[in-house]
Amino acid sequence: MARRSVGSGGVEVTELSFGAAGLGNLYTPMTDEDAVAAVDAAWDAGLRYFDTAPHYGIGLSERRLGEALRARPRETYALSTKVGRLLEEVAEEPAGDDLDHGFAVPATHRRVWDFSADGIRRSLEASLTRLGLDRVDIVYLHDPDDHAEQAFREGYPALERLRSEGVVGAIGAGMNQTAMLTRFLRDTDVDAVLCAGRYTLLDQSALAELLPVAQEHGKAVVIGGVFNSGLLADPRPGATYDYTPAPAALVDRARHLKAMAERHGTTLRAAALAFPLAHPAVATVLVGARSPHEVRDAAVRFASEVPGDFWKEARAEGLLPTGAPVPVPVPVPGEDPA
Repeated sequence: MARRSVGSGGVEVTELSFGAAGLGNLYTPMTDEDAVAAVDAAWDAGLRYFDTAPHYGIGLSERRLGEALRARPRETYALSTKVGRLLEEVAEEPAGDDLDHGFAVPATHRRVWDFSADGIRRSLEASLTRLGLDRVDIVYLHDPDDHAEQAFREGYPALERLRSEGVVGAIGAGMNQTAMLTRFLRDTDVDAVLCAGRYTLLDQSALAELLPVAQEHGKAVVIGGVFNSGLLADPRPGATYDYTPAPAALVDRARHLKAMAERHGTTLRAAALAFPLAHPAVATVLVGARSPHEVRDAAVRFASEVPGDFWKEARAEGLLPTGAPVPVPVPVPGEDPA
């Protein structure tokens, strides 16, 4: 699978990458064996960039991902984690689970927001312990939406020092919004930003500022949430859009896109995976998966070509803005390109 560079520190990511939130028992439990099997399937499919965070299952995702990658040569893959939430063990026996935060794990720890310089280093050290690694390749400030002042004043400079010391290869921020990520691109020297759910077949808000600014500054963008948490994977009544029940109008729009894709001999999932990578600022598409089947399906859809007529019709119907780059089909030898 093709790779693209992130920053100038030699970090490379595959164009399709593995999001490990599911390994933290996102919504429902999974076994350790199933977690390893999902990572193995990703490896077999050629994915060599893996993303996790302490937030995912209050450390469970990091532990499982580290274990699943333990026998892999460290120089053959890139791994990112995030900082900004410290995990503090609760003194009392956990009385419930962590489903209020989306994870089906015992509530053994509480999350404490901390974007201070000390908090950044403590968070990274704890992540390395859980991963069983001596380094990660990329570190993102995680969801600093309500902590902008501390994130820019203390958190970002701490990441910059870690990069200059060679502790990490690249630094950035990961969020579900575009405004603050654009500020990071303009006002700091981040290598990359991770933008979830804001550059998809249903939401192209990143096209207004974030992606042009990234391109102008030569920064990489990692696109997550390409299925908008489920609706673009399986558009049906009751599907989720950005982690809440999808409005009827968006369900109809997604179902229309699905029917259009099928008329052109492709699938909605293939188009959803292909669309973001057509923008020159996008380095990789991050797909969350919690089973070998989901991983293999994503890899197959990603490798399939979406016919150009699908993109033409989507634009003609106003489903995609005219300024959004779309994949260019690879010409078949001997075929008239017109």
